[in-house]
Amino acid sequence: MEAAAAVRLWVKTEPFVVGVLPAPPPARLGPHYLRKMAAYARARAAEGCFPRLSWPRWRHIACGKLQLDRGLAWLYFELFHSLLRPDPPRSLEWAEAEATCASAEELERERSKLSVDTLQFLLFLYIQQVSKVSLRRSLIGEEWPSPRTKSPSLTGKSASENKIWNDQDHRAFVQSHLLEMLELLLEPEQLSASSHSTHSSLVSYEAVCALSFLIEGTVNKCRTVHPLHELALWQSCLRQNGYSKISRAFSFPRLESWLRSCLTTNPFGMTACLKSGKKLAWAQQVEGTTRRAKIACNTCVVPEVFPMVIMSQVYKQTLAKSSDTLVGAHVRIHRCNESFIYLLSPLRSVTIEKCRNSTFVLGPVQASVHVHSCDNVKVIVVCHRLSLSSTAGCTFYTLTPTQPLILSGNQAVSFAPFHTHYPMLEDHMAQVGLATLPNYWDSPMLVCKDSSDTSVFRLLPPSDFYTFVIPFEMEGDTTETPGGLPHAYQKALSQREQNVQIWQKTVKEAGLTNVACCCG
Repeated sequence: MEAAAAVRLWVKTEPFVVGVLPAPPPARLGPHYLRKMAAYARARAAEGCFPRLSWPRWRHIACGKLQLDRGLAWLYFELFHSLLRPDPPRSLEWAEAEATCASAEELERERSKLSVDTLQFLLFLYIQQVSKVSLRRSLIGEEWPSPRTKSPSLTGKSASENKIWNDQDHRAFVQSHLLEMLELLLEPEQLSASSHSTHSSLVSYEAVCALSFLIEGTVNKCRTVHPLHELALWQSCLRQNGYSKISRAFSFPRLESWLRSCLTTNPFGMTACLKSGKKLAWAQQVEGTTRRAKIACNTCVVPEVFPMVIMSQVYKQTLAKSSDTLVGAHVRIHRCNESFIYLLSPLRSVTIEKCRNSTFVLGPVQASVHVHSCDNVKVIVVCHRLSLSSTAGCTFYTLTPTQPLILSGNQAVSFAPFHTHYPMLEDHMAQVGLATLPNYWDSPMLVCKDSSDTSVFRLLPPSDFYTFVIPFEMEGDTTETPGGLPHAYQKALSQREQNVQIWQKTVKEAGLTNVACCCG
């Protein structure tokens, strides 16, 4: 018993921070419909539904059975596919294949080559509920998550409003919905007539492997992190989780009990970062006071997982950093005001919340940039995905291979082409698997019903477009904006430069003399 207690499990941060769309999912992606989808997929294994689900079959299920829009069906499929595809060369190969498609039919043929693990994809669709369930009361009448699960922010106040980042909320969500998630993974013969588990239900080893998408852990306080399916076969755990070597399956009730008893708060999540992470006093805060800025990271305690950097209350400062601390990091920028922030390293994801009157220049972001509840900010970035919610008067200068996602509550959004460079930019893009094509900066997707009004955004007029110069010296080979600028914007810049040259020539040829002005 003591040996079994040494197993420590936690919910992984990555699927929630990168994988959960920051918007309530469609009703047809609720647990009832996902159970139907699971049964449908297993029954059509020979047609490309199980154990891997191809894009054509998911398109058929999503559009034909669940009545989802085709664009939304692709959004969820591609979001999950990119979440599990961090290998940069493969990302670049897919970008090249997509960019060379000359028609929608060719693009569809390329997409038809893609497939995902069916059981993991079901779990991915299930956890989208975290953006919805957290706003409701549970069946027993208590608020979910309970007030006890709230974690402190850098200011000492509750940070529970962001469920996607709060690791204590991740644990509470999984604990509250573990039974339904396990039932989603059961084989049909293990379910009752009402599609629920019984005391004699068995959970296959493949199902536990799928659950490793969400759960990992350690043994005996060792710093080596193992996926759930490896820990479940740890000799000292077999008695507790009910594994049978004969059936290669786990007893449903005993596995559920073992998971609940071993689940704890993620030791590498936001709570641990704020409590035990290293507080950073970064140099090159070259303007204003450094008194209020709070910056923390967990790189000193994280073994072989994506690090985390949290920045809060940077006020009236210019902060610039290119550092190993940032490489591959999940970055959260919170409550920054009237500042210029340059993070010139390849990043994993970035969330910008409750910031005002600031400019953010980011290195290439491998996964996603999400901007929430911000006013009058500029974001300049090459990223795989951009999403925004509850913003006002913000401008996004982007290079992105996916459509920017306009979620709910946005006003006066402007999109413009990426328009700057720094010496290491192209090297950093290659590190995270981002290319210059395809580029959908000018084709945003309106996701939520209340954001269906296209008047919430505009493409920045070329007459209002100016290049942006990063005022720092670095080593590297990039000397111009990767991919160049769209013709209309380049033409506007060239015309403006020509007008300046004409004016300078006119002044020079006029032979004007200096005139002293005396005021009585």
